[in-house]
Amino acid sequence: MVGPFNRVEGDLEVRLDVADGTVRSAQVSATMYRGFEQILPGRPPGDALVIVPRICGICSVSQSVAAARALAGLAGITPPPNGAVAQQLMLAVENVADHMTHFALFFMPDFAREVYAGRPWHDAVVQAYAAGTGDHAREATAARQRWMTMMGWLGGRWPHTGSIMPGGSSRAIEATERLRLRARVDDLRSFLERVIVAGPLDELLALPDEDALRAWAARAPLQGGLRLFLAAADDLDLATLGPGPGVFLAYGGGDVPAGVWRNGAIEPLDLAAITEDATHAWLAGDTALHPAQGLTAPWADRPGAYTWNKAPRLAGHVVETGAIARRLMAGQPLVRDLAGRHGGSVLTRVVARLLELAGAVQHVRRLLDTLQPGEPWCVESPLPDEGAACGLAEAARGALGHWVALQGGRIAHYQIVAPTSWNFSPRDAAGTPGALEAALVGTPVRPGETTPVAVQHVVRSFDPCMVCTVH
Repeated sequence: MVGPFNRVEGDLEVRLDVADGTVRSAQVSATMYRGFEQILPGRPPGDALVIVPRICGICSVSQSVAAARALAGLAGITPPPNGAVAQQLMLAVENVADHMTHFALFFMPDFAREVYAGRPWHDAVVQAYAAGTGDHAREATAARQRWMTMMGWLGGRWPHTGSIMPGGSSRAIEATERLRLRARVDDLRSFLERVIVAGPLDELLALPDEDALRAWAARAPLQGGLRLFLAAADDLDLATLGPGPGVFLAYGGGDVPAGVWRNGAIEPLDLAAITEDATHAWLAGDTALHPAQGLTAPWADRPGAYTWNKAPRLAGHVVETGAIARRLMAGQPLVRDLAGRHGGSVLTRVVARLLELAGAVQHVRRLLDTLQPGEPWCVESPLPDEGAACGLAEAARGALGHWVALQGGRIAHYQIVAPTSWNFSPRDAAGTPGALEAALVGTPVRPGETTPVAVQHVVRSFDPCMVCTVH
């Protein structure tokens, strides 16, 4: 049993079946039940805007945006351009912060472990990313703090930002505030180009394939966080570690279209094909249900169960969601090349996340330029007494969906399928393992390891958020 994984939260455990130094099978367990889907029914629909951000203190804006979009669907309204852009900006700002935090504070410190002492890159990683002392980690924390002050201008506060409404944003941004926001974008770009990328972001984003990436890294070996990771990835063969299911899901938004990536091509996304299976969850239910009809009823001693997480499936198939999916949908050539060669490996996941981080700086700057101070930011959104809708968003970790139904002016049904619900799902009724469970098969375990470092690389490459998983 490996866990808890506690750099963010302590409610993830992984049970491994190991033979001959290799993981033969895995069971991923979300160990804490919270019950938000039971808190919401019976309440006025507007309460969702206050309650669902409290699902998570890391990605609360993502929950707010999904809830607001679901309520907007019920009201049949579209936010004015300023309001829609403000929501996109808040979502992008939070996702950027999540990506920085993941790379510098959650993922890279594993490579500073003593088990890697003597590797040609180890001393440099210790200097940069050792937990609590690494130079890059400390700088990333400070840069993240400066970046997140944008949420004060955009939404009033963070986390649990209260300005996100079905009709847009209740926090208008003045022209002078937009200038301050641009300065924050320039500050983050400077940090990324100096510390993480050690070079121009435009140059990194223009790399067409893995060969070009390796040539780029070779020009300045071990300079910057990305090159340090690539050196470790080459040495440890992370391109073959933790392969995902090969099918990628994105709900889309901004410059990212919705769709499913399979066999090197984008397929249309059929939301009606989404189901949740509770066969191996501590929850009642013998039939896989669409979230619009989903059930959340605890059954703590259910036979054969090992997690509080359901098993989401798309037309019965296991999918992976996150930065890889979005970059594939957006047509990023380097990620498409890496995914074509290695699938959803540890290497592909981390490179896709850092490419998204680099590109998000440009995306936020473009969004800021579209704001029109003085124009409307929010419209009234009277809700019907009856109806059903869903709200979709792309959180840092992937596709997030909220399904809501109203009866008699009150919430009658609320179901949430979070990104980690997809990636960390248990087996379904057919016994098919979830994305992480399958990705861990074949992972090496060193003699005497009780917390196998390779297993930690695979788990952290998915960037779990377990409180969102079981909400």
